Amino acid sequence: MRVFITVDVEEDCPPFAKTCRGINEGMPKLLGLLKEANIPATFFATAEIAGKYPDAIDRLVASGHELGCHGNRHIRLDRADSEAVRHEIAEAAKTLRRFYKVTSFRAPYLQFPRRHLKILADNGFRLDSSEAKHKNPLVRPSLRDGIFCVPASTTSIVLRMPSLIRNSILSCLRDPVVLFVHPWEYVNLQKEHLRFDCKFRTGDIAFDVLRETICFFKDRGAVFLRMEELDCREFGR
Repeated sequence: MRVFITVDVEEDCPPFAKTCRGINEGMPKLLGLLKEANIPATFFATAEIAGKYPDAIDRLVASGHELGCHGNRHIRLDRADSEAVRHEIAEAAKTLRRFYKVTSFRAPYLQFPRRHLKILADNGFRLDSSEAKHKNPLVRPSLRDGIFCVPASTTSIVLRMPSLIRNSILSCLRDPVVLFVHPWEYVNLQKEHLRFDCKFRTGDIAFDVLRETICFFKDRGAVFLRMEELDCREFGR
């Protein structure tokens, strides 16, 4: 089984907060855990965050992780017209490729209409992970308009669930397993005025649970990879 840990690098639980404690506090903890576990990850960052925190982006790239694109700003691309989407993606690619040869994409809020996939291809992207099985259980990895579409396997809140619930869900996931988290989940937001799923079991609890999740898959012989390492030949023509 192949497991891909993906991280959406953005403001703290947008659009409900405008702080970036996740970048300043959560990211160092997350990078430390990945180093301790000796596994790579794919970080989907917004260009806006990369512009504000270039040292954080440099650090994750220097640590051997893949940098992917999470848009220019954290906005709903499914509500924008084609020209606006084209501008957002082109600007994001320009900024992020100063740090890394970015070829993987994930739309904010996991909302990206298939009609925009050609825009990704036109801007040199190879892979999209904007769909999610918790929104559409029937979605499968596929090749569309020259883009390899690989859905997220489960929502990030699952990885903060108590072990009995979490492990029963994780046991049902099938290769390739695409997990996604956010740096702000490793900051204690439980007393903040946020939506419940944004603050539920955040902080040290979430951090410990991610470590347990990594061990869960390692104990089952899983291989951890970057999204860019997926072989396109699996997706057919």
